[in-house]
Amino acid sequence: MSKESRGPQGQQMQINTGDDMSRGRYSNNVMVTHTAEEFIIEWLFNSPNGIHLVSRIIVSPGHMKRIVEAFRENLGKYEGKFGSVVSTGPPEQKFH
Repeated sequence: MSKESRGPQGQQMQINTGDDMSRGRYSNNVMVTHTAEEFIIEWLFNSPNGIHLVSRIIVSPGHMKRIVEAFRENLGKYEGKFGSVVSTGPPEQKFH
């Protein structure tokens, strides 16, 4: 399966993916660790059955800086359109 999207400079690009990946994954927690050479971003799902690893992404420090800037820019655009996002402390997740 392929999907067309806009890249960083607005140019059109084709992204190839399988059906399973194209549906996306839900994550309600994240853990970031690093070494001198790389950042490890682990997207997690906290459920009644425990914490499950959804995806692990390993990137260089330079790429991590670009990712953080892209998140910052997109959050600013989101808040400009929908209003401020209220940041709270980590939720106390209790399952019944």
